[in-house]
Amino acid sequence: MIPPVSTSAFYAICSEAAGVAGNLFALGLFISPIPTFKRIAKNRSTEQFSGLPYVYSLLNCLICFWYGLPCVAHGVILIATVNSIGAIFQLVYVVLFIKYADKTNKLKMAGLLILVFCAFVLIICVSLELFDNGRRQMFVGYLNVASLISMFASPLFIINLVIRTRSVEFMPFYLSLSTFLMSISFFAYGMLKHDFFVYMPNGIGTILGVIQLLLYAYYSRKSREDCRLPLLVSCE
Repeated sequence: MIPPVSTSAFYAICSEAAGVAGNLFALGLFISPIPTFKRIAKNRSTEQFSGLPYVYSLLNCLICFWYGLPCVAHGVILIATVNSIGAIFQLVYVVLFIKYADKTNKLKMAGLLILVFCAFVLIICVSLELFDNGRRQMFVGYLNVASLISMFASPLFIINLVIRTRSVEFMPFYLSLSTFLMSISFFAYGMLKHDFFVYMPNGIGTILGVIQLLLYAYYSRKSREDCRLPLLVSCE
């Protein structure tokens, strides 16, 4: 006979499952720039692409990675695992961008990369030297929240563009879906772990993800209707 699962054990299983799901969905986001960098490598030029999003994403991943470690926050190690993988991906993208950029952008991106690592080292030193365990979690946690909210706010520009152009051309469906699934998974993970610094920013990310998916459904349908309209007119 299988012994009954206690409530605490059930919560633990659910929280770990949500964290693992978040890791898997985040992987979809991490690999999404690969086609862009295949094009950059093929043309041996960064063309009009910007490297800033990858530098910023690297800093974001490093801060979240630091927050997820046991020396800062307890019980949210899956935050550290996903962001360690994310940091590796973003670092590779930045290095490739530097390799194929022109001289001006090469120096600019190299300087920003150094600045990111200096900022990360400074955050580590300050959090370890100036704060005890409880305050350290709060210090890094608020940095984590600020970083994630600013990252999740970036789709607001895309949402504005979609509404303005009435087109979903610049809002890929699978990228929006991956963002939503990752956010809701880590929102659940944070809620089950009772970690405000995880569930609050991912809750905002979930709401923005829902808005993107609704806009995609609305404007893609409108686009199909507009495409069919001339056919209906010609039939008359």
